[in-house]
Amino acid sequence: MMRYVHLIFLSPFLSVSMTSETFDAMEGEALVIKCPRWNSPLKVTWYHTNTNKIIPAEEEGSRIFSLERFLWFLPSSREDAGNYTCVIHFSNNRTKSFNMNVQVHPYKPGVCFPSQIRYPNDTGRGKIVCPTIDNYKNATIIQWYKDCKPLQGQRYFKNDKYIFIANPRKEDDGYYTCQFTYIHKGNVFNVSATRIFISKEKHSPLPPQILFPKDKGVIEVELGATLSLKCQARLGIKKQALASVTWDVDNIPVKYLGLSRFHEKTHFFEGRQHEFYRETALLITEIKKEDLQANFTCVAVNEMQNTKVTVTLRLKAQYEVVLPNVLLIVGSLVLLVAIAVSVTLYQAFRVDIGLLYREIFQPYPVKDDGKIYDAYVIYPKSHANEANFVEYFVYQIMPDILENKCGYKLCIYGRDIYPGEDTASAIEKRMQKSRRLIILLTNQLINCKEYAYDQHIALYNALIQNDIKVILLEMETIGTYEKLPESLRFIIKQQGTVKWKEQHTVHPQSSNSKFWKQVRYHMPLRPKSSYSANAR
Repeated sequence: MMRYVHLIFLSPFLSVSMTSETFDAMEGEALVIKCPRWNSPLKVTWYHTNTNKIIPAEEEGSRIFSLERFLWFLPSSREDAGNYTCVIHFSNNRTKSFNMNVQVHPYKPGVCFPSQIRYPNDTGRGKIVCPTIDNYKNATIIQWYKDCKPLQGQRYFKNDKYIFIANPRKEDDGYYTCQFTYIHKGNVFNVSATRIFISKEKHSPLPPQILFPKDKGVIEVELGATLSLKCQARLGIKKQALASVTWDVDNIPVKYLGLSRFHEKTHFFEGRQHEFYRETALLITEIKKEDLQANFTCVAVNEMQNTKVTVTLRLKAQYEVVLPNVLLIVGSLVLLVAIAVSVTLYQAFRVDIGLLYREIFQPYPVKDDGKIYDAYVIYPKSHANEANFVEYFVYQIMPDILENKCGYKLCIYGRDIYPGEDTASAIEKRMQKSRRLIILLTNQLINCKEYAYDQHIALYNALIQNDIKVILLEMETIGTYEKLPESLRFIIKQQGTVKWKEQHTVHPQSSNSKFWKQVRYHMPLRPKSSYSANAR
């Protein structure tokens, strides 16, 4: 991923504005970064930003070296992480500087590709280009992967630098990684880069369908009043090349009538499944007698055909214009107050109401869903010898409440994943067999990169696959959530968090505390046997 930040670079040599760019690499792989192209440069010089030492051209045995716009790491090492500056010199003694921040991620057995080594998708129609491959001369792609599995099938056309997916579908969405080799002076280096792909449906017309008004409808009006006639039609999937919704008056388009009291206003929008809609309102600023004899026709047109509906106007009957009914107004106000009070009470007690409903009616859970666990627990692991409160909460308090007292079955990393199992595979399988994900939010979890794979798989299942719900337990005050990944911020915006407060530590084993009620409310329905066992 590449990010840009404007900085001020100060050194004994120069003082100029610069733009920062970040590159991510995997330890042991080659990394070649490129200084941005600029018009008419005289030369390019590379520096270690912190030491202001020039990085020279390649020498015998050198691992890091520069040549014009390029900086090589053959191969990259974890101590290479840091800032590097390329300075572009022009003939008029001006310079332009760019700061390159290099992050080198350690190789972890069992993790296919580090989650940080991703590049944004720039296609969407089926063509996926291997990121950064143009920085490596004579590079050869040896394998493509989708979601860490080798890519195979006749739908994939492979070229020197890209693959093309024939007729991409929703199931083609995912992470595509290219692995290629780079040969420099007889030495062979590996490089891998990952790009997310999200398919984009092409627009396609559907037979126009006018949703309203209804054909042969009659609209009651008053002379001299203002009227807005709205016509809405569905015209296809995605925005259409040819699509219009217009009004005719007695088979003459409004724009040709030349009447200042008639105006059209159109807008379009997308609905579910990317359906394309267009709506046109005909505003009549003053109703006149001749309008009562006219036919008002809405015409919807796209590439396939056109559709019409016609409505007419008539005067409101005099007896229908009555004084406001006091009882109706009072009744309406009472109803509105009752609804407002009901909504307020529900919002305040919805958790208790939901749990009471489960206890009284004991609804059946979804049968045969193939799940083993009710929830998979993600939490930060402590490297210190002494146990911290979060681990005590995960191994003692949570099982006592949710398993012993409420009948749920949890999967906890250090307890239910056995020694000798492949960690990455075990995590993914356990999550697939769980109905919920419980994530404990702490400052340690946010700042620690060691568990990125655990979180990545969880959030991928929750957001991309959309087949598992997340319960966020905020064990410490996180603040504005700015340091959280965007995916977690999205989930918090949608459903919020369940906050652990200091007073909960007084009676943590009470399943009827406000905290545990909220957790139980978000957990799946328990089998009948769990109710019975809990009752006994």
